[in-house]
Amino acid sequence: MNASIPTCEANFDGLVGPTHNYGGLSHGNVASQSNFARSSNPKQAAQQGLQKMKALHDMGMAQGVLAPHSRPDLHTLRRLGFTGTDSQVIQHAAKVSPAILASCYSASSMWSANAATVSPSADCMDGRLHFTPANLVNRFHRSIEHDTTGRILQATFNDENVFAHHKALPSSDHFGDEGAANHTRFCQDYGKPGVEFFVYGQQSFNAQAPKPAKYPARQSLEASEAVARLHGLKDQHTVFAQQNPKVIDAGVFHNDVIAVGNGNVSFYHQQAFLNTHQVNHSLQKAMRSLGHDPVQFIEVPTAKVSLEDAVNSYLFNSQLLNLPHLKSGKMGLIVPQECRQNGPVSAYLDELVAGDNAIEEVLAFDLKQSMSNGGGPACLRLRVVLNVTELAAVNPACMMNQSLFDRLMAWTETHYRESLCEQDLADPQLLIESHSALDELTQILCLGSVYPFQH
Repeated sequence: MNASIPTCEANFDGLVGPTHNYGGLSHGNVASQSNFARSSNPKQAAQQGLQKMKALHDMGMAQGVLAPHSRPDLHTLRRLGFTGTDSQVIQHAAKVSPAILASCYSASSMWSANAATVSPSADCMDGRLHFTPANLVNRFHRSIEHDTTGRILQATFNDENVFAHHKALPSSDHFGDEGAANHTRFCQDYGKPGVEFFVYGQQSFNAQAPKPAKYPARQSLEASEAVARLHGLKDQHTVFAQQNPKVIDAGVFHNDVIAVGNGNVSFYHQQAFLNTHQVNHSLQKAMRSLGHDPVQFIEVPTAKVSLEDAVNSYLFNSQLLNLPHLKSGKMGLIVPQECRQNGPVSAYLDELVAGDNAIEEVLAFDLKQSMSNGGGPACLRLRVVLNVTELAAVNPACMMNQSLFDRLMAWTETHYRESLCEQDLADPQLLIESHSALDELTQILCLGSVYPFQH
């Protein structure tokens, strides 16, 4: 990280776990469902993610690592009536309900954009940086994550004088919360108060309000409003916007699949929001109230990038970043390589970089293992704005550098398989391998006992 910058936006990427598999568990996530039961490569998945983290670190970005969850979730399996030793629990579940076992083996915690909603201290009334883990109630396999997510976040950001950790919202669809995948912050300077932008799919307590017809709306307005209250955000600096129900039904399960923002730039598809004119007006009004420069809106027309191409390429599931090596002050866009394999999307990106706008550079990364499971560059990261004091309070063992990269790459070489198929989930040996790997990881990242099997 550039030491001359007093406040930065760090990216904390989820480290892919040793049981990474394609469960096809996420209704509404086209990529996840289309790759159901294919063999995965856990080692390649983890190393692709690590290589992206290291590349951003080398570009001068503050980059952290969030530990994976322990899978399978034996606690949940026991709650569902599977008894005996760990091996017996797994074998019984595999025989009686392979679908339940697959859910408890879900690899989805790798997508840290769903870990929590994060509000910088500059926006919060108590002057602390706030975290609320997402309850993810819409999908069973994700609803079991938030307790462990909370422990990992507290082990990573463990100074209560500067970090405030909340419990997840009540586990009800009325307060369905999917975390930072539906949350963006706009600002002129990371260290000054900004505008927090919450995107929701439906109003749970208003049956007459618009909502999707085919796929579920995972984020509710009521959940977004609750998080804003918990974090002590100011009403005039908070904007709530509804995602277009039609794009949810087209496979846009989170807002970060159709829009991304950074600083004072909003990059989004023409069909992203239900009422784009009103959304943009509200954002500009909130930015003006802070005395900030106006938001620069980069709207991608359907005529140039269809909704189908946007979803298939994950164009908007990208990272829009202030890259230190860009001396113009403009931004870089980190995209999956699938964007360069899609003709219309690649042509649009070339036009974008050549044009007069805030985006100067596009960098494509190979994240095939994550993409095949339904998540791109933006899904893998949790954005955390940190001032000097807060950065010093972060668990230093979780911050990316050459030494950590080398240790984690060696760790994956030792503990990860190169192929994992659906039938492997019934093998208790996989559990033994996973626990051994995570025990070593907690020592590398200095996390203490964050996993239930360690207690």
